[in-house]
Amino acid sequence: MKKAYRIKKNEDFQKVFRRGQSFANRQLVLYYMKKEDQSHFRIGLSVSKKIGHAVMRNQIKRYLRQAFHELEKEIHPNYDLVIIARKPTNQMEFHEIKKSLTHVLSRSKLLNKKIRT
Repeated sequence: MKKAYRIKKNEDFQKVFRRGQSFANRQLVLYYMKKEDQSHFRIGLSVSKKIGHAVMRNQIKRYLRQAFHELEKEIHPNYDLVIIARKPTNQMEFHEIKKSLTHVLSRSKLLNKKIRT
C-alpha cells in the first residue's frame, strides 16, 4: 500500500478515535473521520497481541490491506479509516475478512455502491 494511503502516527490515530464515528461487527471495528483536505482515503490497522502471535497478526494485516486494495475504487475519498481487528479474525480466511470489511464499510455508508461478495 502506498505511503500516502497509510496512517502511521499515533496522533492521527487519536484524532480519528476522538473526533470520528465508529461502526462494528463481530470481527472488525471501524473508526472513520471525514477530512476535506485530502483527495484519497487513508487507513490505519490495529491488531492486538491478544489475537495471536506475530505471524498471525501480520497475516491479518496483509488480508486487510489486500481487501482495501480490491475495494479501493468503491471507497469514498476524503476519509481517514482505522480498522481494529477482533479475536474472531484469527480463525478467518481472506474472503471472510473481505466480506466482514465490506459489511462494516457499507453499513457506515463509505462505499460508493452496494457490493455483493
